[in-house]
Amino acid sequence: MSTTTEVAELARRVREQLAERHPGAPLGDLRTLPGGHSGLTYSITAGPVSYVVKAVPPGRRPIGRDDVLRQARILRALDGSPVPVPGVVAVDETQPAWFAMEFVDGEAIEPVLDEHRLDPGRCRSRMLVLADVLRDLHATKSPETAEPLDPAGELDRWSRTVRAVPPELRSGAEDVLAALAAHLPEPVAPTLTHGDFRLGNALFEGDRPAAVVDWEIWGYGDPRIDLAWFLLFADHRNFPRLGRAVPGLPTEEELLTAYLDGHPEPPAFDWFRALARTKMAAIMGHNLRRHREGRHHDPDQERLPPTIAAMIRAAHDLLARRP
Repeated sequence: MSTTTEVAELARRVREQLAERHPGAPLGDLRTLPGGHSGLTYSITAGPVSYVVKAVPPGRRPIGRDDVLRQARILRALDGSPVPVPGVVAVDETQPAWFAMEFVDGEAIEPVLDEHRLDPGRCRSRMLVLADVLRDLHATKSPETAEPLDPAGELDRWSRTVRAVPPELRSGAEDVLAALAAHLPEPVAPTLTHGDFRLGNALFEGDRPAAVVDWEIWGYGDPRIDLAWFLLFADHRNFPRLGRAVPGLPTEEELLTAYLDGHPEPPAFDWFRALARTKMAAIMGHNLRRHREGRHHDPDQERLPPTIAAMIRAAHDLLARRP
């Protein structure tokens, strides 16, 4: 938790740089933006212009989700590409580091999970458009040359998260992890990956994607990871007690066809569909555990067990049907 003194010091540093960009313009206060799960996220104005500021929490190491400079690098790398992202306007590498980016106006709505009044036809068109954006992302050159994360590495990452979930919340998960490990697919050419690519992380103006946001876990790895995760949000039935039906929303098959654009289905794709469901069960189980242990009070997390169980069952079924 940041102290008033620490926030004031961050505000001073941010306003100092924005003053150089907007000489003579009145600078607003640094205001916390709700909803972020990584680092610290604020808004600030310079005259009529609004910015979003992401900062490393004081006292925290700039690694993982808190490595805001890494987020700034991918946003700068994608600037001018077919993938719409907010423009980065200032970066300060002095710890605790921060960067400022353009505030992009738009709606970020996950049709099957969020409460909304969005027209079902618009939900459908947005999801199909976003399939094209994902294809563009996977065709974009990576700004880094780090060792790519292959399916084995991805499985290891989420296996650790699954096993940190209390056993009573993850019945059958060990069998799924064993089946995933026993049938590791061959890697394909690595690409840029977002890590949490879905409509809830894309700002839209009407049917136009204005910006893909939340790049905290972007990487360089197997594109099938992103694709299977994106398709998971096409069907409300994947989320018992949480999902809502949206008439006309594209099916997983329709979204896959849109993404492939005439190319064949990627090999071993059911493995990645199963991994996506295992990953979702792990994330939900982790969030529910944090709530029950009092680390993050959110009674709504108590609605998750049926979906966690359904994700594990679906992953098992997908793996069982492999030839």
